[in-house]
This record gives sequence, C-alpha cells and structure tokens, in this order.
Amino acid sequence: MKRIVVTGLMGLVMWPALAQEDSTARELSEVVITSQRKSSALLKVPYLVETAGSKYISVYQPRTTPEALQGLNGVFVQKTNHGGGSPFVRGLTGNQLLILVDGIRLNNATFRYGPNQYLNTIDAFSIGRMEVAKGTGSVQYGSDALGGVIQVFTKEPEFSVDGNRWSGSAMGKLMSTGMEQTGRGEVQYSGKNMAAMVGVTVRHFGDLVGGDTTGMQSPSGYDEHAWDAKLKFKLSDHTGLTIAHQFLRQSYVPVYHKVVLENFRINETDPQQRMLNYAKLETAGKHAMLRQVSITASWQNSIEGRASIKNNGSTMRRERDEVNTLGLTADIYSVVSKRWTANSGVELYHDRVSSSRNDINELTGSVKSLRGLYPDGAKYGNYSIYSLHHLEWNRFSAELGARLNIFNISLTDTSLGEVSIQPSALVGNAALMYHIDKNHKIFTSVSNGYRAPNVDDMGTLGIVDFRYEVPTASLRPEKSMNAELGYKFQTAKLSGAATFFYMKLNDLITRVRMAGDSINGYPVYRKENTQEGYIWGMEATLAYRPLSGLQVSGNIAYNYGENKTSKEPMRRIPPVHGRVLASYTKSAWHVSGEWLYAGKQDRLAQGDKEDNRIPAGGTPGWKVLNLYAGLQFKSIRLNAGLQNILNEDYRTHGSGINGVGRSVWTNIQFSF
Repeated sequence: MKRIVVTGLMGLVMWPALAQEDSTARELSEVVITSQRKSSALLKVPYLVETAGSKYISVYQPRTTPEALQGLNGVFVQKTNHGGGSPFVRGLTGNQLLILVDGIRLNNATFRYGPNQYLNTIDAFSIGRMEVAKGTGSVQYGSDALGGVIQVFTKEPEFSVDGNRWSGSAMGKLMSTGMEQTGRGEVQYSGKNMAAMVGVTVRHFGDLVGGDTTGMQSPSGYDEHAWDAKLKFKLSDHTGLTIAHQFLRQSYVPVYHKVVLENFRINETDPQQRMLNYAKLETAGKHAMLRQVSITASWQNSIEGRASIKNNGSTMRRERDEVNTLGLTADIYSVVSKRWTANSGVELYHDRVSSSRNDINELTGSVKSLRGLYPDGAKYGNYSIYSLHHLEWNRFSAELGARLNIFNISLTDTSLGEVSIQPSALVGNAALMYHIDKNHKIFTSVSNGYRAPNVDDMGTLGIVDFRYEVPTASLRPEKSMNAELGYKFQTAKLSGAATFFYMKLNDLITRVRMAGDSINGYPVYRKENTQEGYIWGMEATLAYRPLSGLQVSGNIAYNYGENKTSKEPMRRIPPVHGRVLASYTKSAWHVSGEWLYAGKQDRLAQGDKEDNRIPAGGTPGWKVLNLYAGLQFKSIRLNAGLQNILNEDYRTHGSGINGVGRSVWTNIQFSF
C-alpha cells in the first residue's frame, strides 16, 4: 500500500491511502498548500509563495514569529514596539492581510487597520512551517486577504511503525545585555495508532539595546509564557483525528514610543493573550468526488488588556477587550477527471466581543467604569462557501475559483444606537501557468479580493495611536483587483523567480478627520469608505548552489502606492528592501552570513507625516550584517548568532522602536 501526502485545512499529515502517489511531491520535496488548498510542488504554484521551515527557524533563531519573516522575499516587518511585529505583503498589513494558524483564522472582529501585534501571539518555538502567499487568498480563504495570506503550521507529532517510543528536547537561549532569556521543553510520544506532543516555553525579554547612537530603549522588555499540545489518532487506515491546544500570554508589554514621545508614565499591553482549541477530522475516501474530506471545529479566545497613565497624572486607565471565536469549516477534495481536481467547502465563524474600561484614581482609589474601546457584546458572523478548480492540459495548468461570503455584524452603541449590517462579497480568481519545461514556468493571474468591515471599523471609541476615534454606523467592504505576471525556474544549481504586479483598491476604509473637533488634545477621526488607490511593484529572488552544501541567494522587492482620492502616496508603503544570504552546511556544522537592507522612504502620505513614529522627511535607509553558526553533536546542538555587526542605528519604516544593535545570542538544545 502506498502513502500519499493528504492535506486538510490545517497542515500536512501522512495517512495511508489507496490513491496513487502525488508525482509533484516527487519532483520537488518542498510542498505548499496555502495558495491552492491542496498539495502542490512549489515550482508549479502560479503565485509567489515564500516559506520558512523548522530547520530555517532553528538555524536563525528569530526572536519572535513576526521576526521569522524578516528577509523573506517581498515581506517587510514593522515593529510598533518590542512585543509587536506586523508583516507587510504587497504594501499592506494589519487587517488587510490574512493570518491563519493551522488553517484557522487568527483575524477576528477587532483586528485593527494598520500595523498590529497579533502575529506575535504565536509561539515561535511551536512552529513547524510558515508560508506566505502574496497577492492572493480571498477566494481560497476569505475576507482580509487583500495583500495575501500568512499561514502558520505548528509542529506535528509522528506515528511509529516499530513500537511505542518517547522522545523530547530541552533548549535554552541567552542574548547579550540581558535582552533575552528563553527556555523550551518538548516531550513526544509515538505509537502505531496514537502520537502526542507537548511543549512549554518561558521567556523574559530585557529592554532592547539599539545601535551606535540609540543605546538602551526603556521601557521595552516584557515576559512571555506559552504551552501547546497536539494529539493525533489513527482511527483507521484512511481516517485520522487531530486534537490541539495552544496558549500564549505576554505580560507588561510596553509601547515604547508612547512613553518617550507622548508623555506617558505607563503605556503597556497587559495581558496580550491567545488560546486556541481545535479538533480536525480527516479521511481519504475511494469515491472520486470525496477523495479527501477535512472537517475542523475550533474555539479561539483572544484577550488584550491595556494600562496607561500620563506623567503627573492621577488616573490609571485600564481597558480589556476579549473576543471569543467559534469556527466550523469543511473542505472536500474531488477528482473530477484525470486533469481536473477541485476543492470545495464551507467556513463558518462567529465572534463575540466583550470590552470594558475602568478609570482608577490612584489618590482616592475610586473606580469609574466606562464604555470600552468597542461596544460590549458586539457580534460578528462570517459565513462563506467556495469552490476552487485545478486544471491541467498539455503544457498548461490553470486555477479557477469563486467564493460567496456573507457577514452579519450587530452592535449597540450609545452614540449609534442598535446597528446591524449584512454586507456580502462575491469574488473570483483565475491563474494560468505555461510549463516551458519541467524547470521553467511562466504564470499570470487575475483575482479580486475584499475585506469586510469589522467591529474595530464600526465601533472604536477612544485613543488609537496619535488620534481619537469615534464610531461609524455604515461601511462597505474594501475591494481589490490584482493582476500579476511572473516567471519561475529551478535547475540543479540555480533557481529563482521574478514577478510584476498591479493592485487596484476601491472603497478603502480610512480615517477621516472631523474638522475642528478635538478630545483631550487628540484630533478626532471617523472611518469611512472614501478612497481608492493602487499599488504596483516588482519582486525578484535568485539562489545559486555552486558546491554541495554551499548556497548564495538574494532577493529584492519594490512597492509603489498612490492614493488617487487624496492625490498623495498610500500610507505606510515599505521602501525597497531585500536580503543577501550566503550559507555553508557540512554534515554536523553550518555557518552563514546575512545582509539585510532597506532604502530610504520619503514618499509619505499626510498620515505618515503626522505619525510620530516616522522621522521628519522620512525613514532613513539602512544595512545590517549578521553572522550565524551551528554545531551538532550526538544529542546536543549548539547555535549562535552575531547580530548587527557594524552596530548600525536603524529603524524599519513605520516602527516605534529602533532595531537591535550589535549583540550576541547563544542557544543550546539537548535531545533524548
């Protein structure tokens, strides 16, 4: 009996099956599933997809999950604070970029416009693989994927074929000047019909020390602890069940620029917490129309607390927002014919928002309860049905798909009254690839996307960044139309890709200044569907392997955005950026050098000019050089990194804190 790679909504698992082995998996060992909802060789996907696997994460030891994406082709990471990290893809971020964890939406009803910190609620040490599909995703995965989709797959326990066994590991990581102290432990059980994995991570981050002229940036450090568990059951030769739990909590996470620039004595997130529980049933059937079926039920709980008090102030403001999300998804993979397969399914998500605020007088101890940032009890329903079709003939392959999404948003607000809207969206995509030969491919795609308004758009009341926001009663979905032309190739020693894209954006939900209004010294804004614009850009990557174990690679990305309504640049467009990387691996050791760079960004929207995180005249360009090395003994692995060797003082565009200066980290892991 042969084994095939069976992909459900939440990862790669190996189940015995009666079907033939997927030939694409033999041609290229790297398999992606994000962009097409099925297993495909990376070279044959008609979009650009970037990946970071567990080996990549182990070698470079990124501090956080967002930082694991830094340097991937076309991905730019902004950091509002040390405990944040918001990736930009195709010039968009925040709630215009969809994040999935094991196939389940991380985006919820309170995801903010612009940079946010939510990707950092995924424990970097629990990750098995990350994928970034650029310029596509609304048809495949629904609302918010205007810029693309980031999918995070957590580690999978493995079945045993020769009896039961236990294994595990313990890891410790230290960084100079007390900037990081991390411990991680994992235990795994492998049996013939059951496999389990449990991991625990405890972390302390000291204040971030910047480059040659910045020094220590205080307060910026925080604490974090997380644990995760995953059980897999082989119910039969064709059916498997996965049950998983994830939990992460960050405490006392300072917003550095608020303290330094806006006269706050304390401004921090406490806690930032996420919990996810899910059960996934997968089965491989003999019937062609039900070749693979995956059903997932999930419950996700997100909590964000905030504490703030001004210098010389006497009132501590404590806010708490909680979102409970119930999800139910089903995906069916069908073999219509030898050259025609399809993925079809439904996705149902329901959010309930709880929001509160207490103003505490530190002199008298009195507590005043007020409306939270969002209307308490707001509900957000997200329901969709989709069908994706994968076609092949001669030297061509094609992707065609459509999704119908219906939303039900209801909230009660003192200023708006009872509000209920039911926006909807019907979107489609089409991609065509011409296979010049097995090593060279040309592709083009056209797709439209959307982002439905959420509770954050409609119900925000309070201080956000450097402004005061008030609620709005009626909004429409944001819409995009994306066109792309690209080329991919892979030979024994050389591989690469290049693409040009153009994205048109309509009905953008933007903050509009209420003329003459001011609250507590902050200008007053409200969100409206007022603007349209476009973003175009180019991306290229090249890798050369002249010798066994040696690889030299580089990438570059450029985005240009224009707001046609206000006749100015789009907000927060990243500068030209990229990476050059050289690495050598020899059996038990490895060494690599990395050069990260970004150009100056002085094409600024008015909102950028008003943002106190962006220097007057724009963000200067920068270059950072890092070195990494590792050594593997029998059961001990050592890794080390020397970061920012030249001690460059730099800041990624739009960030509220500078990058790390010259520093050293070491990591040791014991396996048993």
